[in-house]
Amino acid sequence: MLSILIPTYNYNISALVAEVYAQIKELDVAFEILCYDDGSKDESIIAANKEINSLENTKYHILEKNIGRSAIRNLLAKDAKFEWLLFLDADVLPKEKDFIATYLKSITNTSQVIYGGILYSEKKPDKNHLLRWAYGRKREALPTLQRNKNVYLSFLTLNFLIKKEVFNVVSFDEDIPNLRHEDTLFSYHLKLKQIKIEHIENPTYHLGLEESSLFLKKSIESVDALHLFLKQNLIPKDYTLITKVFFKLKKVKLHYMFAFIYKVFKGSFDKNLLSKKPSLYLFDLYRLSYLCYLHT
Repeated sequence: MLSILIPTYNYNISALVAEVYAQIKELDVAFEILCYDDGSKDESIIAANKEINSLENTKYHILEKNIGRSAIRNLLAKDAKFEWLLFLDADVLPKEKDFIATYLKSITNTSQVIYGGILYSEKKPDKNHLLRWAYGRKREALPTLQRNKNVYLSFLTLNFLIKKEVFNVVSFDEDIPNLRHEDTLFSYHLKLKQIKIEHIENPTYHLGLEESSLFLKKSIESVDALHLFLKQNLIPKDYTLITKVFFKLKKVKLHYMFAFIYKVFKGSFDKNLLSKKPSLYLFDLYRLSYLCYLHT
């Protein structure tokens, strides 16, 4: 019936596995929990994660080398034996005790992909984690009504259910560099194949807040990924908001001005975004101007 698939890297997943295991054991369904470790080196984390092998139908397997976010998800799906696949990132935790049951009840004869959503703690973190928290709460933690306005772009791959036969048609692209935005490309491929995404209220909390400096670095890598996607025609120009705006600017030659803004104000952007009051407006301008810079 259900394969729960958890890719991990240098992260203790024992609490997550204990929670989903306890939930699914209360249900009369066949299941497995596959946890694949993408070549972690932290021995204390590995030791803690190995304890989950004592649970029924649960496997923690360490890969010999790091293969990347797309490849490890594809490998998990390939090895899964049941009809439905529930992908969970290592750093999430279900909000409700009926999380698994809610997903199973939502399945209909026409279901293909179901996304439950993401939440962030209401408690404000310390200064060093503010940017990731602010961005997540404002841009990712969206209610179902809002997500349904753009079912593909509001889909994130950290908590979703997919039919295995659908995943066999649309999997994660392993040919792209291990940058970011693999979920964007995955959602675009779902759209191309006219595979339906259902949005429901069944969120997990995102616990693994990166420090602002690391999140900023990853955000710039995300722009690099979009730049690559555009160069290789992997997504249309108007698929994401940032690329849509960029091409409007480029059409009237304003992208040169935004590239100049990036070069001149990069330091100021960094200072604000790593401060106690990071501005998401500046965060957007930073990424947009960097994309313009890449195209000059």
